[in-house]
Amino acid sequence: MNFLDEDKSWNLLCKNVFGEESCPLELEEIGKKIANNCKGLPLSIVVIGGVLANSQRTREHWEYIAENLISIVTLDDNERCLKILHMSYNQLSVHVKPCFLYMGSISEDSKIRVSLLVKLWVAEGFLKPISGKSSEMIAEEYLKDLIDRNLILVHKLGSAGNIKFCIVHDLLRDLCIREAQKERFLNVIKLDNISPDTSTHRRICIPPTIKSRDFTSTPVRALQSASLARSLICDSSEVLPPSLNFRLLRVLEAVGRRSNYGDFDFLKAILQLVNSRYLSIGDFLEVPSHYLSSVHLLWNLQTLIIKRGSCTAPSEIWKMPQLRHVKFFQLDLPDPPRYHSDDGQDNPIMRNLQTLLKIKNFKCGEEVVKRIPNIKKLGILYVNHKKLSRSCLNNLCRLRKLESLACLFSILKRPNRSYLLQNLIFPRSLKKLSLQGSRLQWEDMTTMIGSLPLLQVLKLKFWSVIGPKWETVEGQFCSLKFLLIQRCDDLEYWTTDSNTHFPRLEHLVLRYLDKLKEIPPEIGEIPTLQSIDLDFCSESLVNSARKILDEQEDLGNVGLQVRVDSPSTTK
Repeated sequence: MNFLDEDKSWNLLCKNVFGEESCPLELEEIGKKIANNCKGLPLSIVVIGGVLANSQRTREHWEYIAENLISIVTLDDNERCLKILHMSYNQLSVHVKPCFLYMGSISEDSKIRVSLLVKLWVAEGFLKPISGKSSEMIAEEYLKDLIDRNLILVHKLGSAGNIKFCIVHDLLRDLCIREAQKERFLNVIKLDNISPDTSTHRRICIPPTIKSRDFTSTPVRALQSASLARSLICDSSEVLPPSLNFRLLRVLEAVGRRSNYGDFDFLKAILQLVNSRYLSIGDFLEVPSHYLSSVHLLWNLQTLIIKRGSCTAPSEIWKMPQLRHVKFFQLDLPDPPRYHSDDGQDNPIMRNLQTLLKIKNFKCGEEVVKRIPNIKKLGILYVNHKKLSRSCLNNLCRLRKLESLACLFSILKRPNRSYLLQNLIFPRSLKKLSLQGSRLQWEDMTTMIGSLPLLQVLKLKFWSVIGPKWETVEGQFCSLKFLLIQRCDDLEYWTTDSNTHFPRLEHLVLRYLDKLKEIPPEIGEIPTLQSIDLDFCSESLVNSARKILDEQEDLGNVGLQVRVDSPSTTK
């Protein structure tokens, strides 16, 4: 981006401080002086705008900011920008500062999933407890503060409009690393300094540019001296020493692929990290339950993630009341045993558990429902449909805090529709629902899903619904913002009598629909509609989307976007 002139600098500053509002007259003169002192550097203007937007809007305070900038303007561009960024960093509260410095562990030019970042901040203990708010809620408030100050940038929004991925500007990342190493908060190992002194650092980050072969000349010396480390973040577990001598380790993020599949000695070493709060590893093809039988000894563990492979959980997992997030590629979860402790506290309840993914042939019995009363996100997979009759799906509606549910059935087999109609009862708290392989009829949408009052995201994937015609009903899908229909191959006709059938729809995504003739014209009349995406759909369906776009543009609605990726676009 080129340097900005005075007018553009002032306009950019105003936009970041006041949004759509205008600048008060008493601040305009000093505000223009601040904008000019940024010397046309867009990043400096944006960051200073974040400082001003989140501080007192008084002339005295703005004059203080201007005076500090005057002392910076004679420096070279990069150095001046870093000084301005440092000023914004100094404005952060004592609890938000470590959250920002933690961004130095993110690889250069990389995006980070917000849900992962929140889990890491919680595990690190950065957050100040607030009565009535969960740790995750507090972490999200910290993130919003950093975004409002333009220290963290939004990269991508999720289907419900939430922030899904965020990024950090390179100069801001340099500031994080510089401050973190000065305060011995975080040590980011560099390729040109392969064996730094890590003995006094609590957090160590090994970027993906450093592979295991980079350590062959110094037998992982950088980590052998790091026995006091509390956190270790690396792209691949191959760079870890053969024996993990990190008894104080709280956080281990090592999700890259290992060359030795099924390295159970490595897994057993990880399960000796008794102070762990966060463990994220990958590439275990089949993990028998006895290898995980000691997992309950990790009594502080909050987050357990195994990215790839199938695991069988031991019954001892029900003894871990501190668990907040459990995420596996596939996990066999046994029924909770009935414990009888000496102090009379029978059958511990996992009140902190919020996430449970992805459970194979999940049995939602009464005892399971009692043990996970606060579950918010659940993913279940049924590969053996003969076990459906014993799955107790009718108890799902008793999970009254459940907000996100992914319910997947093997697409190679047909589940019993009559059983699903009678037993698959969704809780009214659901905000996000994803179905695959359920082979329901389109009329079942009315009886099972359309009346869910809070549902914002609905994803109908691979044979989740079958039949040639979907006719929607008035008064349903009242909160739906995002609708995906993918590989529902039988669908030919979709009729909607009114634009009030999906009154809040914002995004419509249609994928691999060879037979569907057209999008109902009424969909284009929904006032909240922002985008229609089509991937590999029939030519007539593509033409109907373009017709909707043309009609809306003729009416002056220039906000609607239609994106097409299909063979028809090449004709």
